[in-house]
Amino acid sequence: MQARSAYMLLFARHHAVAALILLAFLHVAAPSTAAEQKRPSILWLIGENLTHDLGCYGAKNVRTPHLDRLAAEGLRFTNCFATNPACAPSRSAFFTGMYQTSTDTHPMRSHRNDDFRLPDGVRPVTHRLRDAGYYCANLKTLDGREVGTGKLDLNFVNEGPIYEAGSDDWSSLLRDRPFFAVVNALESEYDIYDRQSWKHPRVEWVGEREHEKIATPESVTPPPYYPDRPLVREEWARYLNSVSGMDKRFGLVLEKLRADERLDDTVVIFFGDNGRLEPRGIHWCYDSGLRVPLVIRWPKNFPTPPQCVPGTVCGDLVSLLDVTATTLMIAGITPPLTMQGHNLLGDHIGPARTYAFAARDRIDETVQRIRSVHDRRFHYIRTISTGPTFASLNRYKEKCFPILPLMRELHARGELTGPPRELMERTGPCEELYDLQTDPHEIRNLAASGEPAHAAALARLRAALDTWIVETGDRGAVPEPAAVVAPFAQEMHDWFGTPDWWRKTGD
Repeated sequence: MQARSAYMLLFARHHAVAALILLAFLHVAAPSTAAEQKRPSILWLIGENLTHDLGCYGAKNVRTPHLDRLAAEGLRFTNCFATNPACAPSRSAFFTGMYQTSTDTHPMRSHRNDDFRLPDGVRPVTHRLRDAGYYCANLKTLDGREVGTGKLDLNFVNEGPIYEAGSDDWSSLLRDRPFFAVVNALESEYDIYDRQSWKHPRVEWVGEREHEKIATPESVTPPPYYPDRPLVREEWARYLNSVSGMDKRFGLVLEKLRADERLDDTVVIFFGDNGRLEPRGIHWCYDSGLRVPLVIRWPKNFPTPPQCVPGTVCGDLVSLLDVTATTLMIAGITPPLTMQGHNLLGDHIGPARTYAFAARDRIDETVQRIRSVHDRRFHYIRTISTGPTFASLNRYKEKCFPILPLMRELHARGELTGPPRELMERTGPCEELYDLQTDPHEIRNLAASGEPAHAAALARLRAALDTWIVETGDRGAVPEPAAVVAPFAQEMHDWFGTPDWWRKTGD
């Protein structure tokens, strides 16, 4: 109740004027009622743990014809960012259209065993769609084949059913009712679902044995923040082949839409839930952990918004929160005034973003507090917590990501140099500033640069982040009780084991 009251007070204080302006906008822009118009079905294809590693984004060593075709027939965004670099907080955000830090859903897999409820006025997107007559499905199977995981992974569990009961197979979609269906990709992820990962010498990628070997260790070029070693190249190739495997699986869904003659009545939205499955990708607020693909394909049987001319590429700053508001507007639902996402389509789109914000807090047993803000060129990262950053213990990563223990071994032997060494030795609190135009891999920290352009960018992004923290009621400053955090260490140990180097520290 205290969190809910604080949330509402904050929005009343900081958004009163904006609400009045938006009220007038929505009065003009509000779509007609459900009874007055036929509404399209909506399909979310959610990619797991990837950034711009698709052919349509210029990636090499991948084969992604289905998603490339989707982009050619639709609208592709190049500057879309998750609000968190891990699945559960990110999904909690784009499933409500609210920053996870505003709704107290920011720690990884939190509120699974308590009486937590979302703040007043905040609801899962499926509840709003169901009220408008949509059949909401979480698809896992199609014609006897596995196409999705059925993943929820939301940091709220007391809001009632998220989807319709029995909606996990394609056959559940009704012909006489618009549907909202989600397919969560099996790839790209490590095969950890037996919860016995500690027993395996190496944790395989989901589908690894059936993936085409389009990428090979010899053909790939891992980023320069890793040492160029055979194991690094092997993992990089496996990741890219996993992306190609994801495209094949999503292709089954898109081909079924066409075969069932539903494609021309369905808005297809493809996006990633968070950044790339690599040690410095997911869990970290670097560009590789936050930048995600976003493609929207508009169906022929509905008037096309001006933004959705086939083949259009949009470089505007976009948050995954905007997918939520856009989905509601597609369905003819006016987003609530306090929703932090913006509508991206139509004649009455939301205000353009100057910045895209993200936050990382506890993930599994690893407690870190990091905040991030992108503009069109620069990326500012503020680590608020103390101690090692990239080199901190996370048992999932230690077991599943072999690049990380390799880097520990090389660092201990004094064989790491340059960006890999700097990454292993970085500690918080600290600030990082990167010019993505000249340094897309984020290996030259400009926070201490004396150049006027860098100093100006640092000051501007610092101020933007400070303002966002206040205006959105960032709850990251309120630590989780130790009794809540402690069980995660045991759970992760039972699942992934504990590395020898950590045991030797005596902790």
